[in-house]
Amino acid sequence: MSASVHLDSVDLQILELLRADGRRTVRDIARQVQLSPAPVRRRIARLEESGVITGYTITTDQAKLGQGLQAVTELRFTGDTDIHDIVEFASTLPEVDEVLTLTGDVDALVRLHVDNVDDLSKVVNRLRRKGVGVLQTKTLIVIASWQRGTPVP
Repeated sequence: MSASVHLDSVDLQILELLRADGRRTVRDIARQVQLSPAPVRRRIARLEESGVITGYTITTDQAKLGQGLQAVTELRFTGDTDIHDIVEFASTLPEVDEVLTLTGDVDALVRLHVDNVDDLSKVVNRLRRKGVGVLQTKTLIVIASWQRGTPVP
């Protein structure tokens, strides 16, 4: 387990600004947090070096990529199933965006994007058939979503 990193209010502001727009310039961030660019640049470097910032990424509009249907599938496994095998298999499916392993009644959640309900059915069936030890699935279609760092719809 990694050690916690102390962050002050300025570090937290910088993180929020970068979450909202990872392309934001140091000069713009400095203006927002009321510091000069040099200390902001040092703070960002420290956040990167300490592993708080692990990378920079983009978000995409899945509908414009032809994958307008988002769903979450709950997976329940037999008692002797190695969860790592399921995660490894699910991660090979191009429609799968994320796999979360959990405690409680549900063993894992698989978040995915597909073109339509027919494609959703095919992906879920592949998870059932190839996912050795999958006892039960339950799939929920996402109506709307929000993610921290993006504007509220």
